[in-house]
Amino acid sequence: MKVKEVREQAWAMPLTNPSYPRGPYRFFNREFMVISYRTDPKLLAEIVPEPLKPAGDDIVKMEFIRMPDSTGFGHYTESGQVIPVTYEGKPGTYSHNMFLNDDAPIAGGREIWGFPKKLANPKLRIDKDVLVGTLDYGDIRVAIGTMGYKPQPFDQKKALAAVTGANYLLKIMPDVDCSPRICELVRYYCEDVVIKGAWQGPAALQLFDHALAPVARLPVREVVGAVHILTDLTLGLGEVVYDYLRQ
Repeated sequence: MKVKEVREQAWAMPLTNPSYPRGPYRFFNREFMVISYRTDPKLLAEIVPEPLKPAGDDIVKMEFIRMPDSTGFGHYTESGQVIPVTYEGKPGTYSHNMFLNDDAPIAGGREIWGFPKKLANPKLRIDKDVLVGTLDYGDIRVAIGTMGYKPQPFDQKKALAAVTGANYLLKIMPDVDCSPRICELVRYYCEDVVIKGAWQGPAALQLFDHALAPVARLPVREVVGAVHILTDLTLGLGEVVYDYLRQ
């Protein structure tokens, strides 16, 4: 293979057999359960990287997301914590950690956007009249969230605003000596969003200590709300808004 051919083909690893196809990616019937809770604002301040700022001082959103039909990635589930933030005075969310049960979206999410993804076993299912989200790391349960199943509708305009807002990621790629080769704040949006249903209701959330899945480092003080959203959307490609290595 010639040098020119390497340059032309070198957009993902492995070179001759990438772990995922080129994006953007379309998701059909993507199902969210998002439980919002209050935590320790001092811990949030330690976690959120500048130039982002926590928006609500103490709010965290624990997400359980089932993706049964996604172009390029197939069927998988993820769970994680996102934090409402502001950037240059404008609202958005920052992805603190994410856990998935499939290797292709882990590789693609980390390499393209900088999603903080690790391999684990999240699930989102219905148990009679309750929507149940669980997150296991290996054989150990680290999170469980429950919400009444569609007890009352949620304003679809608010649901659309929540799904289409700005999202921020810290993309880190190491050099061969383990120093940072890339360290960037990335912003992305979900595009072409179709809200198929949105509901709100009572919810509960438990987080458990784990050395390598540290969701409980942002402890639950009070659950303040929960939404269940069903949607089609396209995961838009990102843009770099801040380069930590050039500042």
